[in-house]
Amino acid sequence: MPEATQRSFTGQRFASPRSCGTRGSTRSTVQLPTKRGGAPLDHARVAAHQKGAVNTRAWIVFLDESGVSLLPQIRRTYAPRGRTPLLRHRLNWKRASMAAALGYHSTDFDRGPRLCFHLKPSSYDTTALIEVLEQVKAFYRGEPVILVRDGLSAHWSRAMRAWVTEQDWLTLERLPAYAPELNPVELLWSSLKKRELANLAGDHLADVADATEQGVHRINHNQHLPWSYLAHTGLTIHPPHPPNLRKDQ
Repeated sequence: MPEATQRSFTGQRFASPRSCGTRGSTRSTVQLPTKRGGAPLDHARVAAHQKGAVNTRAWIVFLDESGVSLLPQIRRTYAPRGRTPLLRHRLNWKRASMAAALGYHSTDFDRGPRLCFHLKPSSYDTTALIEVLEQVKAFYRGEPVILVRDGLSAHWSRAMRAWVTEQDWLTLERLPAYAPELNPVELLWSSLKKRELANLAGDHLADVADATEQGVHRINHNQHLPWSYLAHTGLTIHPPHPPNLRKDQ
């Protein structure tokens, strides 16, 4: 897939037609409930919301945020017998925040899944979240989107509420509290931390950012993985998942 990148950690990056991303300026994605949505989503309600998505030919997009730092993600590894592996790092707590949105089209299997990814220094605030949602709108070219996200308090500010009420392309659904297992993006984070970020002791946040984006490209280029993440949650989107889903590679 064609790529346009800037190497600076303070620049912007769009990974591919199926994967968008930025580094630097405040950008992310997540939403709040308004008159258009916001009640907790669970297995019992999926069918009804799926029907609405089918009627509007909407994208069902799961969004979540996480963080990375210069402290390595400790994972099991190989070492010569009798030689305990050691990780040396700078004991630096500098952090970056990342957000990912996995989108599945409600009626057209061939159009998805799509992965939208964002990475920035420090944490997200309301302004950053709104700017990223603008990017999500551009990514889906204004098509209807049903955004499913958790109930994090940062997603419910007055400024965010005011912005959402003006977005006719966006419908919101909230995951139940303490139910990360219903969000397929959690599996994406787990995959990154077990592979590209495992035992990584970077000197700079840019090192961690590069490794993270390598993992995103790996997942983005294996369309079975996003489907397998959704299947792991127990949620379903019709048309059904493609057969012979492979385990994470």
